[in-house]
Amino acid sequence: MNKFTEAIKYVGTFKFWKELVIMTLGMMVCAAAVYYFLVPSKLIIGTISGLSIVLSNIFGTMGINISVGTLVTIINIILLILAFLLIDREFGFKTVYTALILGPMIDLWGKIYPWQNIANDNPVTGAMSVMGDPWLDLCCFVLLLSASQALMFSINASTGGLDILAKIVNKYLHFDIGTSVSIAGAVICCTAFFINPFRMVIIGLIGTWINGLVVDYFTASLNRRKRVCIVSKDYERIRQYITDKLHRGCTLYEVIGGYSGEKSIELEVLLNKDDFSSLMAWMKAEQINAFTTANNVSEVYGLWFSTKKRKELQEQMDKR
Repeated sequence: MNKFTEAIKYVGTFKFWKELVIMTLGMMVCAAAVYYFLVPSKLIIGTISGLSIVLSNIFGTMGINISVGTLVTIINIILLILAFLLIDREFGFKTVYTALILGPMIDLWGKIYPWQNIANDNPVTGAMSVMGDPWLDLCCFVLLLSASQALMFSINASTGGLDILAKIVNKYLHFDIGTSVSIAGAVICCTAFFINPFRMVIIGLIGTWINGLVVDYFTASLNRRKRVCIVSKDYERIRQYITDKLHRGCTLYEVIGGYSGEKSIELEVLLNKDDFSSLMAWMKAEQINAFTTANNVSEVYGLWFSTKKRKELQEQMDKR
């Protein structure tokens, strides 16, 4: 009963509805990528759909007729069970939703604007192509799919299928999420040798590799933070601004100047883009003399206050 009550309360939170909108929009983008660039060109990228196409053809040569849709459903059920057992329930529940809406959304794009209206025959492959070339179809597909995947991973969700395998590899082998996508996809992509010519398989493998690189790029962009190091005699004022106004923690080190031999204090703090801009603007307005360096950090673990938590802290400080 307590778990049911907690679930009802969670449904009524802003976080639930925000993530629901993000997942829905992300899957709309993913469905568009599959429908307009994968289906017409018949490219076998390292996806569960691609694996299902290969298995359907293999079973067909054995006299066993199993549709691609049926195989996709079976494989997704197995992977969803693995998601619940090996990752976590939140990831599993979110992936159930995204996996269920992918098929209907692909059909929805077909009703909104069929790919047949914009596709042409490809003289090289014999298949249809929206962009007129399999490489351009591949680039458009990978760009849209990678953006969707990165968006899902940022809220502990996925587009289903291959992403579940990638998340498992990421969690237990500690590879970057993009590398995990490439490893899982390459294994699946190689099965296309059973049904596709060598050239098309190579295009699929290259697409899978590029997909992993682009996922890493988008993921790093979404999670990017600034590691800021400041050496100044006014370090106490800077520390107070960081803790009282920005509500971020910072670390102080005693350092010795290599040229002057003087001892100084260096502050190190992790900030988002807006916090960093605010800090630099304040230091300029206050005419604080400081030596400042900043570099990008793509992954942060441990305590990191959300915007909502920081607002609560600000309200508590104002009451005092």
